[in-house]
Amino acid sequence: MQTIHIKTASTDGTGRPRTGPGRDLSPLLAGAATAAAAAGALLALTGSSSVLRGPLTLFFLLAAPACAVAAALRGLDPFGRALASLAGAVALDMLVAQGMLAVHRWSVRGGILAVAALSLLILLLVTSGRARGRRTRRQGL
Repeated sequence: MQTIHIKTASTDGTGRPRTGPGRDLSPLLAGAATAAAAAGALLALTGSSSVLRGPLTLFFLLAAPACAVAAALRGLDPFGRALASLAGAVALDMLVAQGMLAVHRWSVRGGILAVAALSLLILLLVTSGRARGRRTRRQGL
């Protein structure tokens, strides 16, 4: 009887991981998403009349808070984490818009800056909390 060997996507049949271009696209996609979000924020802040201003700005408004919330939800499975972070991003955007409308200070630039600042604040709180947790575990406290 003959055995059929099936090559998996992560190895080349010898047990060694594959190397070369196109093997792991997640860093490339993360970089492209970051560049697209940064371009959207830049286009909105400069007041450009580009056709890409609307879609890229919307991508920034969803991606920036979603990444910050996803960093805080590290224990969830990937689908639940993506869903919860997207819901958190929409909630953060709505809270910023509602707060700006309540104080009669609505502006596109202000909204972009507020969402960016709150996303950065969430991300910094998460990373500082993890660093503090590692430091206390290392010290044996």
